[in-house]
Amino acid sequence: MNNSAVEELNEQLKSQGYIADPSLLMSIYISEFLNQPLFLEGEPGVGKTEVAKALAKSINGELIRIQCFPGIESNEVLYEWNYLKQIVNIRLREHQLLKSEQTIVDTLQEKDLFHREFLIARPLLSAIQSDKPVVLLIDEIDRSDERFEAFLLEFLSDFQVTIPELGTIEALKKPKVILTSNRSREVHDALRRRCIYQWIDYPSLEKEMEIIKRKTPGLSESLLKQVSSFVSALRKQQLDKKPGLSESLDWARTIAGLELESIWDKETFQQLAGCLLKTKEDHELVTRRIEDVYRETRQILARLS
Repeated sequence: MNNSAVEELNEQLKSQGYIADPSLLMSIYISEFLNQPLFLEGEPGVGKTEVAKALAKSINGELIRIQCFPGIESNEVLYEWNYLKQIVNIRLREHQLLKSEQTIVDTLQEKDLFHREFLIARPLLSAIQSDKPVVLLIDEIDRSDERFEAFLLEFLSDFQVTIPELGTIEALKKPKVILTSNRSREVHDALRRRCIYQWIDYPSLEKEMEIIKRKTPGLSESLLKQVSSFVSALRKQQLDKKPGLSESLDWARTIAGLELESIWDKETFQQLAGCLLKTKEDHELVTRRIEDVYRETRQILARLS
């Protein structure tokens, strides 16, 4: 195993503020070594999308993102024709031929309307046409349907786009592809088998502390431990939407910005709870069980001492 290459990858990601677990680092390395897409699955807010952003920055490349949603169609991510520009071109030709004996039908051919000047590239076509390194992020693939999955499967096998009027456009250079899923539904096995798979869990307490410290330099060491311990305790509650890393960072930045000295004031927590809790039911549950959360937080803090 090329440990130096993995370590170099680790340093590149760290330089962009992303701290990866050894298993994730190895999956990224294998994905690049085998030139296969990377499939990242995990709860919302654990940092899946940030992997693609950090990777793109680390290679001085371009991040091209497809945000999936219910009902997304292939034409929305491939290309479309600039019909307005085509019509303007027809009108200009008509004007030029106004005093000519020729008609627009005689002179205007299909190739005059369907060439690259009138082509609007959407994310997939942009990704294979770019002459720069590209990280193609297909975000929240689980929100799309099986038909879109089947289309992606075909694209990822060939990395080419066929346009009837122009022919087949092949990739200048294959992009690095990262797919993410929040597991709101099962993604088809055929797509999974084409990828290197990695589950991303909530960060460990130590890793979360390191990330928050890097991202929130104004936070004191004492508050850093309190924030990380409290979020860890909060995730043990039966919440509908447990706070992810993005939520803990929002809370830490808010605490630092307000120059608070501790997290123990209940009234203040209620005012800031929207950083961590995203449903009315979760807010009510934590309000009822705040003493239990604080007790668990103190136990975690004691283990850190």
